[in-house]
Amino acid sequence: MSRRAFARTALSGTAALAVGVALPAPRATASPVPLASLPPLPPLDPGALQAAIDDLEHPPSTAAQLRVGGTAGHWRGTSGVADIRTQRPVTAHEKFRVGSITKIFVATVVLQLVAEGRIALDAPVRRVLPGLLPDRFSAVTVAHLLNHTSGLPDHVGIPEPETAEEVFRHRFDHWTPREWVATATNGPLKFAPGTRQEYRGINYVLAALIIDSVTGRPYGEAVAARLLRPLGLAHTVVPGDDPRIHGRHVHGYLAMADGGLRDITVYDQSSVRGEGDMISTTRDLDRMLTALFSGELLPPGLLRLMFTLPPNDVRMLDGSPARYSTGLQRAVVNGVTLWGKTGEKYGYKNAAFSTRDQRRRFVLAYHPTTARDGAESQMIARISDLLTRDNPGAGGSAV
Repeated sequence: MSRRAFARTALSGTAALAVGVALPAPRATASPVPLASLPPLPPLDPGALQAAIDDLEHPPSTAAQLRVGGTAGHWRGTSGVADIRTQRPVTAHEKFRVGSITKIFVATVVLQLVAEGRIALDAPVRRVLPGLLPDRFSAVTVAHLLNHTSGLPDHVGIPEPETAEEVFRHRFDHWTPREWVATATNGPLKFAPGTRQEYRGINYVLAALIIDSVTGRPYGEAVAARLLRPLGLAHTVVPGDDPRIHGRHVHGYLAMADGGLRDITVYDQSSVRGEGDMISTTRDLDRMLTALFSGELLPPGLLRLMFTLPPNDVRMLDGSPARYSTGLQRAVVNGVTLWGKTGEKYGYKNAAFSTRDQRRRFVLAYHPTTARDGAESQMIARISDLLTRDNPGAGGSAV
């Protein structure tokens, strides 16, 4: 149940799309692909999709919402309860904590500022945020933050809860952004910036601070002005210091040592400002993916960066291929390439992905009550398999 254990499941190759799904190596490109060469997509099977989210035992969960969109078909379904105290059924319009899907919004705003000439991707972070990083980090640029190739050190001196009970003891710990950054500036860089890839939330905490600095206002205000209001994302929120979710929402729970479930919905998000603090709905996240992939938000050259992985010689720390681009991650399931992001917070697990051509999009939000080294990603695996496997009788495969 520790922060590190939860992070491992979110950031490892298995967590992106879990069982039987590997994330591939080749450098990605946004160049158009002839439709004839694209793998076929299966027709939507409403019964199978409903059964997949109705299985709230694998992993143990309290609720699930699924929204499927794209030119290949639409479907929407829910399962479970939004509140175990009242037994209120979850609906398709509930708010939830999106976790690291926040990074899509932050990366988009940073790239908009690049398009406006207000910041450069190759600008050293120390120059944009003077006095925040030590001199030895002078090679770290804005681009390195956005695609997780910065090499920043591990955090030192932060809580590492090992049980659900300890999670609750730390749920209202509050950090300023500068205090949080200071925990990840001890010691040398882990690798020369741009030479390796390691998924780190601190990269986007810094990216949000860059938005603060360049726009002169909190990053949440910039996200609202540039993305939420123009796209009509009325139920998406950057909460700031507010630990609550307001309006109709799904509660998150953790299983305690005695087997009971305790509500973890109210939680201080200050340590994940800019990298995992946003709140949204499946409808709003689907609209965000549609607008982004359609080119409504960025000029073509910068949009291509979001579909471009680092060079092939840039590997993850464990030697596996790089899998994160600027703001997105790439997964290939049953031969179908998906771009998007997973996200999680205590009591919340999500995935928002689409094919580049938007033949198929999906947003899944569900609510595991335990963390078991990746087992909580089983529902993402089931859904991604159903949405990409052309032969229903065959087992899932990955490239």
